[in-house]
Amino acid sequence: MADYTYLVNDIIETTENNGSEFLAALPKMINRAEERLTKSLDDSGLVLTTAVSLSAGTNTFTLPTGTRVIKNIFIEDSGTKINLLQRTDEFINDYWPVSASTGTPKYYARQTNTRILFAPTASATYSGKIVYTARPTTLTSATPTNYFTDFCYDALFYASMIEAVNFMKNYSITQVYEGQYANTIEALRNQARRTRRDDMQAPASPAGGDNTLAGGN
Repeated sequence: MADYTYLVNDIIETTENNGSEFLAALPKMINRAEERLTKSLDDSGLVLTTAVSLSAGTNTFTLPTGTRVIKNIFIEDSGTKINLLQRTDEFINDYWPVSASTGTPKYYARQTNTRILFAPTASATYSGKIVYTARPTTLTSATPTNYFTDFCYDALFYASMIEAVNFMKNYSITQVYEGQYANTIEALRNQARRTRRDDMQAPASPAGGDNTLAGGN
């Protein structure tokens, strides 16, 4: 199975470069490749679920460290799950202008990259869960595997090779690996689309609301 050492050796063998400067820069290249994958993929492998607690009298919540995209948030009220609907912070302010007033939260909005605003202000302490995407643990010799090495090594390799050939200023080859990376990402996105349905279902849009996806013939 591929791991950090396997990837490093794969890059060295493909570039035929084992110079000291190149080897020293490899961790940075792989780090940038992982960051690129995190932004490119819409994949269940990047999804995490964490318990949340909305305290009585508050209308903000600090997001889990590393949150990139919020998929959904729900709270429980007397055993009933309530999905909070995403809105803008302007909507929250218009809908619930007096933050001291309280009620059962219905909406949330991104206030900053690390905090959300919800409304109404919680009238009691509510437990629940937040489902979000985050970057997997960074690859190093100490943490040699993650989701990228286990399930999409080809995309990780091509992303790393883009960084490697750019480091060597071999820009004429960059487009080759950009193309291979794009093809692999498209295949992974198709795989992600397929996981959102089974063989008895029509395609479902992850955005919710009216379904905008059509099945093939």
